[in-house]
Formats: sequence, C-alpha cells, structure tokens
Amino acid sequence: MNTKRIVIILGLLATIIMSACSVQRDSQTQAAPEVDMAAITQEVLSQIELQQAQEGETISIALNEGVTAVADGRLSTNIDLQNSLVNLYQQTNPSVVYIIVPPLGSGSGFVYGDEGYIVTNNHVVAGGDSYEVVFADGSRLAAKLIGADVDSDLAVIKVDALPESAAALPLAEAGNLQVGQFVAAIGNPFGEQGSMSMGIVSGLGRSLPSQRALTNGSSYSLPQIIQTDAPINPGNSGGPLLNLKGEVVGVNSAILSATGTNSGVGFSIPVNAVRRIAPSLIENGTYNFPYMGVGFDDEISLDEQSVYGLSQTQGAYVLNVTQGSPADEAGLLAANPNTGLDGDLVVALDDQPINNFSDLNSYLVFETSVGQTIDITVLRDGAELVLPLTLGERP
Repeated sequence: MNTKRIVIILGLLATIIMSACSVQRDSQTQAAPEVDMAAITQEVLSQIELQQAQEGETISIALNEGVTAVADGRLSTNIDLQNSLVNLYQQTNPSVVYIIVPPLGSGSGFVYGDEGYIVTNNHVVAGGDSYEVVFADGSRLAAKLIGADVDSDLAVIKVDALPESAAALPLAEAGNLQVGQFVAAIGNPFGEQGSMSMGIVSGLGRSLPSQRALTNGSSYSLPQIIQTDAPINPGNSGGPLLNLKGEVVGVNSAILSATGTNSGVGFSIPVNAVRRIAPSLIENGTYNFPYMGVGFDDEISLDEQSVYGLSQTQGAYVLNVTQGSPADEAGLLAANPNTGLDGDLVVALDDQPINNFSDLNSYLVFETSVGQTIDITVLRDGAELVLPLTLGERP
C-alpha cells in the first residue's frame, strides 16, 4: 500500500475519533447517545483489511519499518556520540593533570605548549609553597609557579619535563562557541582523577567577579565567561572545557551552588583569555589589564533610565570617576551622587556599539592594551561627544 493511502486511512481514523470527542463535549450541554468506540475501531480495521486484501500489503509492515528506521537512526546517532566521547577522552586525558597543593588542597590543569607549562586556576595554586603534578600515566613531578593573575583566575606552573604521552591541548578559535553546543569537562573532582563529564554550553557572555577585594569597595570582573551544565565539582577547577574535537574552549573555574557541589550551573574562563593572558604569565609572571578608572552601572533598567534622566537604556552609564585616572584626564563626567543625574552615557568605543557594561568590559579586556588610545563616544546633554582616552594599567 502506498504512503498516500496509509495517510488517508489514518486521517479517516482521526476524523472519526474527533467526531466522537465532539459528541462527548456536546453531551455536556445536551443529551447524546453514548459513543461506541469499539464499533469505531472495528470499522477502521475493516477498511484496513479491505485495502490489505486489494493490494497484498499490510500497513503494519509499513509502519513498523518506519518505526525501525527512526529507532535505527537514533541508535546510530547515539553510537556516533558515544564513539566521539570515547575518542575525545583517549585523546585528551593524558594531557590533563592532577595538581596537589599541600596542605591546601588540589585541582586540575592541562598541558600548554611543549616546554612543561601547565595552565590552571589562580585559586588552585594561590598560597601554595610546593606543587605536585600527577599525570594520567602515573608520573609524579614537582612543579614551580611561573605566573598568576587573580582577576582572570588563571595561573601557569611548570614541570621540568613532560611524559611522552602528555601533548599540549589545542586551543579552539575564540568566538566560535554557540549555546547548545556539546562540551566535556575533564578533571579531578573530589580527587577522583581523570574524570570526564558532558553537557552543553548553557550560556555565553557571563561575568566572573575577581577574587581581589578593592579598598574603595568596587571590583573587577572578567567578561565572556562560559556557562555550562557539564557537571563541575571541587577539584575540576583549572581543568579544560573541551569541544568534541578535543580543543580547549574554556578553563573550568567556578560553580554556582548553595551546597558547594554541582547544581547544573558551572562557569569556564573563555579560551580568548588563555590566548591573551597565559603568554604574559609565562614571560612576565603577571598580566596587566587596561584601565579607565570608571565605575559603571551594570545594566540600565527602565526605572534607572528615569532616575538618570536618560533618553535610552542602551549604553554604560558613568556613576563615578577616579580622580587622576585616565577617564578623569579624558574629561568623562560622573553622575551626581545625590541625584543620579548628569553622568555621561558611553554608547561606543572606537565606533563599536556599547549596549551595556558587559559590552564595554569585553571590548576593554579583549580588544585593547595598556597605553592604547581609544575614542569614547558619550551622550551628554542630549548630544554625542567623542573623547580620546589613553588607557592606563589596572592598579
């Protein structure tokens, strides 16, 4: 029987059942005879048998073949994903290490380059005097701290030699990650070495507050943070977040949890930060972020728009300017601390539109450097004004 006839018969069945349901609904307001569903089913089966006899085919075969094809397709897809994950683990796990920092704790890291460098989190190594690195092949080597940055939560340690199986993990191209993409985390949760978990990219463009407390009550944050539901737990910190090609897309750093364990919301430092910061940590031991000296409203709500007296919510609103800072020298104006009015609204940096502070911070952190002069476009008294600003070094 061809597909068209099958659809016709199934459509007839649906029509009859819908009619029966309609009678049942109508019976709520007026009396109606009871619907004989058994008779309806028998009528449809009789028509199916008649078609079978005429064409020598059975609908059951056609339908079963369709169901089998779908099931086979799903099975094939599952096997393909399983094989990809197995290959991913075999390919990358030898390059993921277990870092022991006695007596403080432990974490994870991964091989960066071929000279014994290992990338991890700053909070994994902070305060340590010695570092023991355990490789997947069981090798144990002492490491020394090369450089660390608290604002990005990145650090680099080094061993004298790498086991033959421990090759550098490739870094993914920045900007190619998408929400919904499969990712895998490899690390040492609770000290369970060489553990892999899988999930998806749950969100992009998050921010990770610095662990450094500033005396003036403000804080710094790292932009473009990756949110993932791949299970991340204590001990995963510093390990890689990988795409299915085995490329590092992020460095697992934090979880959002009331219990301190995985709750489906984990955060990874973007590979863009590794590309930018790790070489400086290796060469100089530190990384210098560009600095404006401005405090901004994170995001302008409709209520705040009214309070600030702004014509739009798009932009980064200047709440305060540090005296003597690059922003002060460039002439940026802060809002009146008593009324919230008369502050500059930054709407572009170097002609790049700025919708909120996250946009501004991303451009500042990943597209500029200390000593660079940028053009800041602000809205002031209803008019656009372009101010050149030479970036300083973050204090």
